Amino acid sequence: MTTTQSAHWHKPHEGEQRLPVALVVLLVIALQFSLPNTLSLSIQTYICALEAALLLVLISMSPRRIGSHHVPTRNMSLVLTSIMTISNTSSAFKLIDALVSGKITDANMLLLSGGSIWMANIVIFSLWFWELDRGGPGARAEARNSVPDFLFPQMASPEYGEKDWHPKYFDYFYVSVTNASAFSPTDTAPLSRWAKLLMLVQSLTSLVTVGLVIARAVNILK
Repeated sequence: MTTTQSAHWHKPHEGEQRLPVALVVLLVIALQFSLPNTLSLSIQTYICALEAALLLVLISMSPRRIGSHHVPTRNMSLVLTSIMTISNTSSAFKLIDALVSGKITDANMLLLSGGSIWMANIVIFSLWFWELDRGGPGARAEARNSVPDFLFPQMASPEYGEKDWHPKYFDYFYVSVTNASAFSPTDTAPLSRWAKLLMLVQSLTSLVTVGLVIARAVNILK
């Protein structure tokens, strides 16, 4: 591999299945809907309904496979991810405020709510990684952009990957899980500044949330 143009991962391919992404979006909606009122926005029910409606529209526009760069679909997908981000960020701030002020006295509720926000955070950042890397899944399927935002191990060492390998949603989900757990990149390196910034924000958010939740839960159990 001498240039990105000849790289095995920078070739047109059939695209990605819609189902895995739709399922994780449903997971986020369920997690946000199940949060107690003290940790969610006053209009949380309407927000979840809007997220579900946008997801249904996306599924109707590309029900099976995302194989091309379709601007309306991509814009709607970015709007959906943005709404989920705003909702989950608001819940995270409310959780941190409740932890600092000592308003939460139930350890079980604290761990469940903190775990719910942390899990939603992982999924939402994985969607951002997936949506933005090289212009999104449709642009990657058409091989529009040759400069990657994330360097996966299979890109640097193609001999360890399957033939015609290209990143799919699960690969970005794995990056998000490891970044939120280790608070730093592991085997996949962010190359662009926006990728580094997103991973930085996720690491800090995860560190603060997990640290405060565990500390407060231990204090309550004592």
